[in-house]
Amino acid sequence: MNLNKLATEQRNQSTMNLDTLSTIEILQLMNKEDQTVPESVKKELPQIEKVVEAVKESFQKGGHLVYVGAGTSGRLGILDAAECVPTFSADPTMVQGLIAGGMSAMTVAVEGAEDSITLGEEDLRNIQLTEKDTVLGIAASGRTPYVIGALEYAKKVGATTASLACNKDAEISKYADINIEVEVGPEVLTGSTRLKSGTAQKLVLNMISTASMIGIGKVYKNLMVDVKPTNDKLVERSKSIIMQATECSYEEAEKAFFAADKNVKLAIVMILTKLSKEEASEKLDQANGFIRNIIE
Repeated sequence: MNLNKLATEQRNQSTMNLDTLSTIEILQLMNKEDQTVPESVKKELPQIEKVVEAVKESFQKGGHLVYVGAGTSGRLGILDAAECVPTFSADPTMVQGLIAGGMSAMTVAVEGAEDSITLGEEDLRNIQLTEKDTVLGIAASGRTPYVIGALEYAKKVGATTASLACNKDAEISKYADINIEVEVGPEVLTGSTRLKSGTAQKLVLNMISTASMIGIGKVYKNLMVDVKPTNDKLVERSKSIIMQATECSYEEAEKAFFAADKNVKLAIVMILTKLSKEEASEKLDQANGFIRNIIE
C-alpha cells in the first residue's frame, strides 16, 4: 500500500502553516478550498450521467440502488439512502447504504472492517443482491478492500457496478462498469478526506439519487410530489406543494390531501383533472407516476 501516490494524501501547500492561523483565517482558507469542489465535480458530469441512467434502469426493472463504502464514504451513502424515504416516498430498500462494520460503524469506527475484501460480498449477499440492481462503491482513496470485494461480487451476480473515488486512476475503478473520479486535490488537513472529498461525494450522491428519482416520475416541475408526510412540518409542506402545483387555495389543498389519504401526487391529479380518487389513481398507474403525462 503506497498512499503517498494519492492526491488526497498529499500535503496542501496553501495550508502548511494551518496551526498558526487565527480562527477567521482558518475558516477563510477552508472556504476557499471548498469552492474548488463543485468545479471538480463538474468535470465528471458525463460519468455521473451514465450512473443515473443505470440507476433509472434498475428502478424501472424493480431493482435497487446500493451504496457501499467505509468510514465517511459509507456514512454518506447511508445518509443519502435514508433521505430518499421521506423525500420521494421510496421504499426503504429502494436505495440502500452499506457500511463496513455494519450500522454500529455509523458512530464508532470498527477496526479492520474496511480492510476485509470478503465483508462487502457478505453484506451484499445478506440483502439478496440481484442482476436488476446497481451497486455504487464509494471510497475517497479509491482503494478500500471492502468496496472492491463488494464490486467483485456485484459483477458476478450481474448487477451494474459503478464507483466513486476522489483520486484519478483509482483501484476501485478497475472493478466498475462506470467510474466517477472527482479529484479534489490535497485536503486542508492532510489526509482528512471527510473534508473536500466528503463534500464532493455528497454532491455526487445528491445528483445521482435526485436525478434518478426525477427520471421515474417522482417530481412534477420542481416539486417533491411524492413527499412522505411523516411529521407536522411535512404535512404542511405537502399542502403547500399541492397549492403550488394546482394554484388552488389552502382549504382546497387540505381537503384534497385528506381525500387522497395524504398522497400528495394523487391529490394534485384529482384537482387538476377533477377526477375521483379511484379514477385519478388509475390515471397515475397508466402514466407510470408521471403527472405531466396525465395533464398534457
